[in-house]
Amino acid sequence: MPLYEHVFIARQDLSNAQAEGLVEHFGTVLSDNGGKVVESEYWGVKTMAYKINKNRKGHYAFLKSDAPATAVQEMERLMRLHDDVMRVLTIKVEEHAEGPSVQMQKREERDDRRRERR
Repeated sequence: MPLYEHVFIARQDLSNAQAEGLVEHFGTVLSDNGGKVVESEYWGVKTMAYKINKNRKGHYAFLKSDAPATAVQEMERLMRLHDDVMRVLTIKVEEHAEGPSVQMQKREERDDRRRERR
């Protein structure tokens, strides 16, 4: 099955538990349609570069999935209909990166990776 990475932004006035509940909810949507969530991360409340629906901040969440295209389409459809979800980004990847995402790494670890590339 194809591998996907999803990032979505939920409204800032949700509690952390409600935002993490959205991650679980959309994970079950994928699993009900024949896919599976490989890994999920809740990135917390972050300030956005510009206002979206009169919101300056939002709850960011990240999902790595292994799912058929129909399952991803259904999840995206439900995300667009959900009142609490403001933005969704889904990309197809060749393979999932090992370890935590860049957002979850400590700043020192990111600086070390930057030096290694040079």
